[in-house]
Amino acid sequence: MSVLRRAARWLLVIVVALLVLLAIEALIAIATVPDDDYRAPSAAPRELGPRGAPPLRFAVLGDSTGAGRGAPYEQGIAVGAARHLSQSRRVTLTNLAVSGARLGDVRRDQLPEAARLRPDVVLVSAGANDVTGLTRLGSVRDHMTTIAKRLRSARCDVAIVITAAPDIGSPPRLAQPLRMVAGLNTRRLNRAFDEVVREQRLVLAPIAKRTGRRFRADRSLFAADGFHPSAAGYAVWMPVIEAALDHALARRGTPSPACPSATAGAGRR
Repeated sequence: MSVLRRAARWLLVIVVALLVLLAIEALIAIATVPDDDYRAPSAAPRELGPRGAPPLRFAVLGDSTGAGRGAPYEQGIAVGAARHLSQSRRVTLTNLAVSGARLGDVRRDQLPEAARLRPDVVLVSAGANDVTGLTRLGSVRDHMTTIAKRLRSARCDVAIVITAAPDIGSPPRLAQPLRMVAGLNTRRLNRAFDEVVREQRLVLAPIAKRTGRRFRADRSLFAADGFHPSAAGYAVWMPVIEAALDHALARRGTPSPACPSATAGAGRR
C-alpha cells in the first residue's frame, strides 16, 4: 500500500508541475505578443461584383480570423470569400467579426445585427479563442445551435458555413507541451462543432483537418506574431472555405424542415 501511496504522490506532483508549466507558457505567449499595428475592419456594408448581377447579402461573424488579423485585410478570408461569391453576383459584405471573440461573444454581440440584416449567406469563423479559453463543449454546442436557429428565424433559407477552430496545435508562438495540449483541445472542440453541423444541417469548412499539417510544417503561413495566419496562411484556407460556400449555396434551394419551400425566402428582402 505504501508503494501505491508514493506512486500516487509522485503522479500528483507531476500533474501539478505540468499544469504550472502550461500556465507559465500560456502567460509568456500572451505577454510577448508583438505589436502588429492591427486595426479592426469596418463593419459598414461593402459591395463587390458586377452591377446588375443578382444580389446576395453576405455576413461574416467570428474572431480575429474573420477580421483578417495577421495579414492586410484585403487578403483575409472575409474579402476573399466575398470576391469568390461576387464572380456572378452583386455581393454586399458586412463583416461583424471581432478579434478576440469567443463563440459566446459572437452570439451575444454579433448575432443580433446579423439577424437584422437577414443575410443570404453567413460565414462563422470562430473557435480559436474557445480552444485557448477552455470553453466547455456544452457551451460550444449551445452557442452554435442558437446562432444557427436565430439566423434561420430571420431568414429560413440562409446558407450557413462554419470553419470551427483552426489547428491551435500548430502556431509557433505556443511552446511545447502547451502546443500539444492545444492541438488535442482543438480536436475535442471541433467534435462538438461536428455534432451541431449534423444536427442543424450546416456546412463545415474543415480548415483544421484540411490544412493543419501544412501550418505545422510551414512557418511562413503565420504572421510575425507567430499565432495568426499570414496572407499566405489565409490563402491556404481559401479553397476549403470556397468549396464549403459553393456547397452551401447549391444546397440552399433544397427544401428543409426549417424552410419547407425552396423559394420560401427568395422573394423577401
